[in-house]
Amino acid sequence: MLVDQQIILYILAGATAILLVWAISQEVRLRRLLRGKHGRSLEEIINTLSEKSLEFDRAKDIIHGHIETLSNKTRQSVRGVGIVRFNAFSESGGNQSFAAAFLNEKGDGIIVSSLHSRERVATYAKPISDNASEYELLDEEKEAIRLAQEQHNI
Repeated sequence: MLVDQQIILYILAGATAILLVWAISQEVRLRRLLRGKHGRSLEEIINTLSEKSLEFDRAKDIIHGHIETLSNKTRQSVRGVGIVRFNAFSESGGNQSFAAAFLNEKGDGIIVSSLHSRERVATYAKPISDNASEYELLDEEKEAIRLAQEQHNI
């Protein structure tokens, strides 16, 4: 019986020592956290951080609004450009003629074509809507539109 009581006493003494070491380490950590501070200044720091967090949330909302506006404007800007040079008239030399397509994200834009011959130069502009035009397109103009679409996956 006496041995059982001694074992229990040793176990309790060991547990007490472990708890004492743990309590001292917690006290040291708490003192390190509050070094040079008191409860009131710590509360002020927490309040300041809370206010700053709210300010950051408001700024984040404003920035998201600006990003959405810029994104909408970008969708309407030129996103793809395709240029094809070609020889419009076989009797004159060189690929002096060209077709240039300028398209936005939705496939709307313009195609500008310039046909060069020895006697004259003719320039045409045709509106493009949804990657097509209501006007008849040359094969080179269709190719310029295709290149513009590929450039930005329109």
